[in-house]
Amino acid sequence: MTTNFDNLNPPQQELIDSCVHCGFCLATCPSYRIIGKEMDSPRGRIYLMDAIAKGEATIEKTTVQHFDSCLGCLACTTICPAGVEYDHLIAQTRPQLERHQERSFSDRLIRTIIFNLFPYPNRLRSLLPALWLYQKSGLQKIIRDTKILDKLWSRLAAMESILPQVSVNSFQDNFPEIIPAQGEKRYRVGVILGCVQRLFFSPVNEATVRVLTANGCEVVIPKSQGCCAALPAHQGRETQAQSLAKQMIDSFRDTNVDAIIINAAGCGHTLKEYGSILANDEEYREVAQDFSDKVKDIQEFLATIDLTSKLSPLADEDLTIVYQDACHLLHGQKISLEPRQLLKKIPGVKLREPIDAAICCGSAGVYNMLQPEVANELGQQKVNNLLNTGAEIIASPNPGCSLQIKKHLQAKHRQPLVLHPVELLDYSIRGIKVIKH
Repeated sequence: MTTNFDNLNPPQQELIDSCVHCGFCLATCPSYRIIGKEMDSPRGRIYLMDAIAKGEATIEKTTVQHFDSCLGCLACTTICPAGVEYDHLIAQTRPQLERHQERSFSDRLIRTIIFNLFPYPNRLRSLLPALWLYQKSGLQKIIRDTKILDKLWSRLAAMESILPQVSVNSFQDNFPEIIPAQGEKRYRVGVILGCVQRLFFSPVNEATVRVLTANGCEVVIPKSQGCCAALPAHQGRETQAQSLAKQMIDSFRDTNVDAIIINAAGCGHTLKEYGSILANDEEYREVAQDFSDKVKDIQEFLATIDLTSKLSPLADEDLTIVYQDACHLLHGQKISLEPRQLLKKIPGVKLREPIDAAICCGSAGVYNMLQPEVANELGQQKVNNLLNTGAEIIASPNPGCSLQIKKHLQAKHRQPLVLHPVELLDYSIRGIKVIKH
C-alpha cells in the first residue's frame, strides 16, 4: 500500500482503525465547537490520518491546518466509548507534519521565537530587564491601548497579551539543592521548577517546597535541570523534545528520590510520557520509563500521603473557590478528584463547579499564540463560566491556564484572585488570610 507518511514512527493503522466514527468526541472538542468543521474534530483528523496513510491525501497546507487547529487537550480521549488513543495518534502525526510541510515565513518566525526561547530559562532570564522596563515605563499600556500589535501581527499581539508581570522574584533562582524536611523526614522527593514557571510563577514553586517540607518531605532540586520538553513535544519537534527529556533525566540520576514532583499540568503530562518520547532510544528507553513512573503532580502526591501540617482558614468567613481543571491534568493524567479533595480540607472553603469544566480554556501550551482567534473565543467562554460561579478565588494548577484566564478577566475588568491550589494550601499552613471580608 502506498502511504504518504514516512516510515519513522507513523500513526499506527490499528489505532486509526479503532475509531468507529460515532461522533461522541464532537461535543467535547473545543476546536470543533468554535470552527464547526468536521475536519477540525478528532474524528475528522482521524479520517485525514487514514487518508494520508493510504496515499489518498497528502501532507500539505490544507491538511496540516486541520491538525494545527487541534489544541491537544485530549478531552476526546476521556469521552471516547471505543477507547481510541487519539493522544498517541496526534503525537505520532505532528512530527510527520514538521518533517514534510514547509510552513509560511510568518509561521516559521513565530515558532522559531517560541521554541528557541521558552524552553530555555537562561535565555528567558536574559530578557527580563527589557521586559521589566517595558512594563514599568508605560510602554506596555500604550501598546495595548493603541492595539498596534493587533494591526501588525496578531500572533505577536497574542504573545504580548499574556505576558506575565515581571517582579523581583523573576530575577532570582536561589533554591538550595537540598531542603530538609520539617520535623520527621517521611519522604525524599525531587522538584521540577519548570521554565516559565520558575521565572514568572516563582511563588508557586516556593509554595510547593514549603508545603512538601511542612509535611515531612526532604526536597531535592538539581541545578542542572532544564525544560521538561512539553512545548516542543506537543508541536511535533521530536529531536528537541528528546534532547530536553534526556537532560531532565540526567539531572535526576543518582538523586535516590521517592517521587519527582511537578506543579504544572502540561509539564506533568509530558514528564509521564518520557517512556514514549524515548521509546526508540536504546540507551534511555528503560531509564526514561523509570523516571516517568516516579513523576507525580503535586496534588496527586499530597492526596496520597497523610498531611501532617495543620490547616487554617483562608478568610474571616467562608470562602468560595472554583477549581479550574487543566486539560493535561484532567484528560492527560486523569487527575480530577485529588485537587478538589485537598481544597476541601482547608477550613471554611466552599468549592463550586463551573459548567463545561472539562472544556479547554484555549491556552493549550502555545496554542493561544499560534491560533489566537480560536483561543480567544475559548478563553472568553471559560472565564464567563468561572465568573458565573460567584467564586472569590479561581484555583488554577497550570501556568498557561492562569495566564489565559487572567487575560480574559482583565478584559472584563473583573479580577478574582487566580492562585495555584498549592499556594492556597501554603497560605493555610502558614495561617495567612488570603481574603479579609
